Amino acid sequence: MTTEPHRTFEVERKYDADADTALPIWDEVPGVSAVSAGEVRELDARYFDTADSTLARHGVALRRRTGGPDAGWHIKGPRQGDGRLELGWPLDEDGRMPDAVSAVISQWTDADLMPLARIENLRTAYLLSGEGGVIAEFVDDRVRATDLRTGTRRGWREWEVELGPAAPSDAVAREAFFAAVERAILASGGRAPSSGSKLARALGF
Repeated sequence: MTTEPHRTFEVERKYDADADTALPIWDEVPGVSAVSAGEVRELDARYFDTADSTLARHGVALRRRTGGPDAGWHIKGPRQGDGRLELGWPLDEDGRMPDAVSAVISQWTDADLMPLARIENLRTAYLLSGEGGVIAEFVDDRVRATDLRTGTRRGWREWEVELGPAAPSDAVAREAFFAAVERAILASGGRAPSSGSKLARALGF
């Protein structure tokens, strides 16, 4: 396995939605001229941390996920401004954490890691495109989560909008884009997120 991770800087917004909420209409979002057909992805992730949540205290999330175009081991780093750096490695063959992942995690902890949560997600992904290409990806997630420490199960629906390669490059234009996205989402019945991440919600935070 290669030791060099795939690097992605994620800039995204999250929202809650009820099970029967209609999808947003993007006609009033500047720059968006086409919306792709939905691509269904079945995702299954396990998240890890130390017994005293060292990674979480540093704003770091570690997971192994199957399904979807980016299946593999992922480390989401601490927030940097408006986004987070995500490092990704291909899936291992034996289920054990690759040495390259352990080497990165060691900057925060050398303690034993334990499984915290399993998050299964039926995702439908849509590309919002304009003349320059993909401006953003909108995903409609129906989540089933298990807190592996207690066995508690939770389920919910949420939406995410993540900027793509053709997104506005300056901060003012990005905020204007997200503001228009939020108006479309609120108009359809979406609302502000009740938790900061899927992992936090899976663990009851």
